[in-house]
Amino acid sequence: MTAQNRQERRRQLNKSGRTMNRIEFAIFGAMTIYIIAVIISYLRVEPIQGYEIQMGSLSVAKTYTGVAIRKEELLKSPNTGYINYFVREGERVSSRDTVYSVDGSGKMASLLEANDTGEGSYTDEELAEFRSEVIQYDRGFDSKDFNSVYDFKYSIEGSVMKLVNINMYENLETLSQSSLGGMVTLCTAGQTGYVVYSTDGYETLTAEQITADIYDQSVYEKSRVNNNELIDKNATVGKIVTDENWSLVIPVDESRAAEMEEAEYVEVKFIKTQENSWGQVVIHRLADGIYAELIFNNSCVSFCTDRYVDIELVVNEKQGLKIPNSAIAEKEFFIIPAEYMTKGGPNGNYGVLKEKADENGNLVNEFVETNVYSSDEEEFYIDSSDLEIGNYICKMDSTEKMAISRTGVLTGVYNMNKGYADFKQITILAQNDEYSIVSSNTQYGLTVYDRIVLDAASVSNNDFTYQ
Repeated sequence: MTAQNRQERRRQLNKSGRTMNRIEFAIFGAMTIYIIAVIISYLRVEPIQGYEIQMGSLSVAKTYTGVAIRKEELLKSPNTGYINYFVREGERVSSRDTVYSVDGSGKMASLLEANDTGEGSYTDEELAEFRSEVIQYDRGFDSKDFNSVYDFKYSIEGSVMKLVNINMYENLETLSQSSLGGMVTLCTAGQTGYVVYSTDGYETLTAEQITADIYDQSVYEKSRVNNNELIDKNATVGKIVTDENWSLVIPVDESRAAEMEEAEYVEVKFIKTQENSWGQVVIHRLADGIYAELIFNNSCVSFCTDRYVDIELVVNEKQGLKIPNSAIAEKEFFIIPAEYMTKGGPNGNYGVLKEKADENGNLVNEFVETNVYSSDEEEFYIDSSDLEIGNYICKMDSTEKMAISRTGVLTGVYNMNKGYADFKQITILAQNDEYSIVSSNTQYGLTVYDRIVLDAASVSNNDFTYQ
């Protein structure tokens, strides 16, 4: 080979090398750009959050305001004069206990002041009673219910007057010899019960007389007579709650009424005292609504001064799979009669025989495999990308056919065990604001430890899920 040929050969090799370098550089650059684009795309896509299903329970509770119904007898003044109480409100008395006095002269108040033993003479037990009242009021104080301030005031005044008046009552013989002799009438309750010094006109109310208007507390009024107030003969000065048995009436809907009626007894948590009790259920279907009467045989003393009582009604506690409400979605499916469903294909799965025209224009049946999301003896809920409204499907071994026309909605969640969003129907047993309890081990449903999409709105069926 001559020198000229060798030189030409080197030029060709150098040219070929430069071309290969350009191609390699282009390939490498394209791969780099692709990798960067994938990374940016991945970073911009918010990962789908999953939730692992666990067994759990859910207390179904709701707060109600009930109207209290009790056996209440009014106390009437036997004559005109100034009233003074001897018993603290809410205290239980016998039929012969002196509850109040009526002073026709109006001088008894000054005599009580003269007999006042002073604040320094209270015993430790009496001071402890005052402290207990203050603490209880402070725990239950609600700035939206300012009337409770007056109730507290009257309660404290009643406690103080009880102590002062008892001291006076113990020296009643001295009083009878004073200028008040014959002017003061000592009045008993006449029967055993709890003393209440306020009235509201609902003392004879029964469950059958309840109306929706009664629950409007903005127009509710109660009246009371205070110590040393001038009253007329036969004036109402208070009442006696004569029976420990009492009831609360709450408005309910038909479904809740049916649940409570079947249970017969329900557990109730009183908001005021934070104590629980069991009430017997009686359902009243009245002209303007449905009401549940909860009958109690205890706790009357705690609420004898209250017409409205707030409660939390714990109807049941459901056990099952506990899932967040954010995971719940609704999806539309075709509804196919069970007689049109068949099994076929390489795996023997469910599907339908879809009618279509072959290349010669003849009508033939093609097996289309479908996903079944719910079924019973009469119909199947299916989903398939190869079917649409208006397609004809045929019965196996029959000339009968029908057009797909019905759709229905199922409630469920998206299972992500297989790396994609797979809709699974659920049956909700109980629900609150955050969680639901659903049936476990259903035919097309969920089992414990399944992973589901936490936010159902973030995916669609068959979407790829990042885990």
